[in-house]
Amino acid sequence: MDHYTISADATAEDLIPICMTIHEIVGRLPVTAKARNTPGVRIEEGNVVDRAYLGPVLDEVLSSNKVIKKTPKTGPYKGVPVIVAPVRDASGDSIAAIGLVDITGIFDLATLMEHQTMILKQVCGKDPCPLPSEQINAKR
Repeated sequence: MDHYTISADATAEDLIPICMTIHEIVGRLPVTAKARNTPGVRIEEGNVVDRAYLGPVLDEVLSSNKVIKKTPKTGPYKGVPVIVAPVRDASGDSIAAIGLVDITGIFDLATLMEHQTMILKQVCGKDPCPLPSEQINAKR
């Protein structure tokens, strides 16, 4: 039986099975991952395209230990939104990071939905907008 260990020293080969699974679950969106102390992996279109990947956002997540949604300014995904989350050990420290590359724009839509209430409050002063008394049905 094969055994894979996710640790701060996990290799690209250790990360490939879990990343390939995520890749398939999310409809083959590109997936990247790296452990804290080793180069990582980049997967696109069902294939491992890089076994020594050093993504800048992966490193940022490893340092901050927080989920990051951003658009990289460098690297192979420059200009494309990504979301990267840490893999934490039992103490809560980040030991690896796994990211999805949003070539579809769905994360931008999700971010808009997350901010919908705030936007409505800015536009209307309250949420829901329009208020029930301001809706067209209330004026008839």
